[in-house]
Amino acid sequence: MTALLRCWVETANFPDTPFPLNNLPYGVFSTGDTAPRCGVAIGDMILDVAALESAGLLDFDGTLGTGTWNAFMALGHSAWGRLRAQLTAMLSDGADQQEQLAPHLVAQADATLHMPFTVSEYTDFYAGKHHAFNVGSIFRGPENALPPNWLHIPIGYNGRASSVVVSGTPVIRPNGQLKGPQDDAPRFGPSQRFDIELEMGAIVGQPSDGPITVAQAYENIFGYVLLNDWSARDIQAWEYQPLGPFQAKATATTISPWIVTAAALEPFRTSTPEREKPLLDYLTEPGPMLYDIELSVSLAPEGQPATTLARTNYSEMYYSAAQQLAHHTTSGCPMRVGDLLGSGTISGPTPDSRGSLLEMSWGGKDPLELPGGETRTFIADNDTLGLHGAAKGDGYRIGFGDCFGKVLPARPV
Repeated sequence: MTALLRCWVETANFPDTPFPLNNLPYGVFSTGDTAPRCGVAIGDMILDVAALESAGLLDFDGTLGTGTWNAFMALGHSAWGRLRAQLTAMLSDGADQQEQLAPHLVAQADATLHMPFTVSEYTDFYAGKHHAFNVGSIFRGPENALPPNWLHIPIGYNGRASSVVVSGTPVIRPNGQLKGPQDDAPRFGPSQRFDIELEMGAIVGQPSDGPITVAQAYENIFGYVLLNDWSARDIQAWEYQPLGPFQAKATATTISPWIVTAAALEPFRTSTPEREKPLLDYLTEPGPMLYDIELSVSLAPEGQPATTLARTNYSEMYYSAAQQLAHHTTSGCPMRVGDLLGSGTISGPTPDSRGSLLEMSWGGKDPLELPGGETRTFIADNDTLGLHGAAKGDGYRIGFGDCFGKVLPARPV
């Protein structure tokens, strides 16, 4: 395992920082009335790389001044590696550029974070086996939990790129058609079973036109974010047959503010689990393509401290992002720079490692107890839900920044 890389920004050397020199995640920020611009998190600071390019200290064809990372991603692998190498050299302890870079550091506490990239299209998968088995067991019993195709194919649906928002954006409880098992007819109203899904999001950094291999797909993924797939379970239950999720998943998808690059996660690669059924050749992985990333879910009622509800790990996924991306291209579907792939809910094998309230409360039958005597089966108005994650190295952490959203009451219709 790689050791901590020492940086002249002292807070980047603290063992509990999510942003050591080993990480260098990419985001978009603003201060005061300034326009959003590209920056890199280092310790408790942000390095203004847009300003560095304007000053001639970096040269990436003006892409760092665009206020989004899409144009830089489109430059390709050579540019990705060159920027990371240059930033690592300039920020390393004892580097000659300290005096030139110091004026371009901004305290994270003084900055507003924005969407780090423009989402071209959004696809969400259903690729965590423990989650799929739990949900299937709740509704169909354990003997029929997994659909016949689940162990053979990464199942997904096309979501709404327009609803993807950055951490901290309030989420308004959705309205929709609702029909319970005992209802004679549907009614319209606010979702009563609003939920979260703990996921990772993979960002496509290079386009493709036609099928690509799993190895090519792995190379085309620029980086990763935490992803919360907000889900209205009662709207979903009424609408999903025969074509799957629609309005139940269109409210919002919240992502963390920093793109952690695939290069930063390289030391944490791990293999997908042993297959229960052999996969077709086009889905075969040539090497480890998952990552060992510790994840957790928290809930904070209004005015109350957050409580950790569950802990799990990205390594629990049955299909990697590279397999998902490769499968997505098999029909000839073109993939674009900035496409976002949600992993599907990441649950572990135990009750304390479940990645959604649907599972945690077992469909609402087992309420969760919170400090102070409150309980939850699903999200209450003014609750703040948080996703947290980091890969743990030798004396350092590779973090994403937290992924928060506060649920506000439904709008009257």
